[in-house]
Amino acid sequence: MDSLHIQTVEMHTGGEPLRILKSGLPEVHGATLLDKFKYCLENIDHVRKFLMQEPRGHKDMFGVYLVQPDIEEAALACIFINSGGYSTMCGHVTIALGRYAVDRGLIRAPTSPVTRFLLQCPCGPVEVLVDYKDGKAGAVAFCSVPSFLNAKDLEAEVPGFGTVTFDIAYGGAFYAIVPASRVGVNLDTASAQEIRHAAGNLTDVIRGSLKLTHPDSPDLAVLHGTILIDGNDVAGKSENAQVCVFGERQVDRSPCGSGTTARAAQLFFRGQLKLNEARDFRGPTGSTFKATVVKEVKYGPHDAVVVEVSSKGFYSGECEFVLEADDTIGNGFLLR
Repeated sequence: MDSLHIQTVEMHTGGEPLRILKSGLPEVHGATLLDKFKYCLENIDHVRKFLMQEPRGHKDMFGVYLVQPDIEEAALACIFINSGGYSTMCGHVTIALGRYAVDRGLIRAPTSPVTRFLLQCPCGPVEVLVDYKDGKAGAVAFCSVPSFLNAKDLEAEVPGFGTVTFDIAYGGAFYAIVPASRVGVNLDTASAQEIRHAAGNLTDVIRGSLKLTHPDSPDLAVLHGTILIDGNDVAGKSENAQVCVFGERQVDRSPCGSGTTARAAQLFFRGQLKLNEARDFRGPTGSTFKATVVKEVKYGPHDAVVVEVSSKGFYSGECEFVLEADDTIGNGFLLR
């Protein structure tokens, strides 16, 4: 591989890392964002591995490329990357990116008390709302793409756990949602490895047996992961605990933004969350995302909702990464 020289800004939302590629990305070709998404996979995937995998990253690393939008109204477009591949939506990135975009002048003429802009994601455009005061960005919310409960009370035979009943919901990405107790996990005491194993096994079974469809594109009809929940899904509850295991068994440190969107849609269509009712969703670090169903919509054949999810991203540093031409190990690897 040729040498690389890349600059990044490091952030986190709720403890989940974000590496924003600031400079050094090769030109990304494609007429649409999904075309660019495919181009990255097929032509410059070495950049993702360089940034996300060891020795610069780790198994649970997450990042984002900023590219040109193909929607006229969008201020920015992005491609979400992680150690195992690419994501169609990522809420924790969107929240941190909202603050970064306003702070770094990527959004012209920000307005107080809230700056709004449209961010084009592979799953579709989302509205980003950034608290803005005294020239600084603060907390951020985003309004999701139409989200829905795809199926409920499905069953799968999972090795080690027997018959497991679960739901499938969409919040920019598809997730299986299951009470942790059904796969032998206590969210208060289980290790990350136990959570990774249980949720990952369920994801593997579902991916091998269930065919998903998406109203817009078959490229979006992919099960992104499994969310283990506390099982206390009752009307009027103020907070729920959850852990999302996504991609290739990566454990989200935050409550997971797209997962929280899917959870809110699931709860709404199960009659356990009302329109304009807010609920906090707590992740494994104790951080919370607040979610509110703000609108009912129709999305293809689905009754769907728009969900507002809010939190705050924090800066953790800036980096300059290099790859010397003769450093074959530095291309990127994962020690499993």
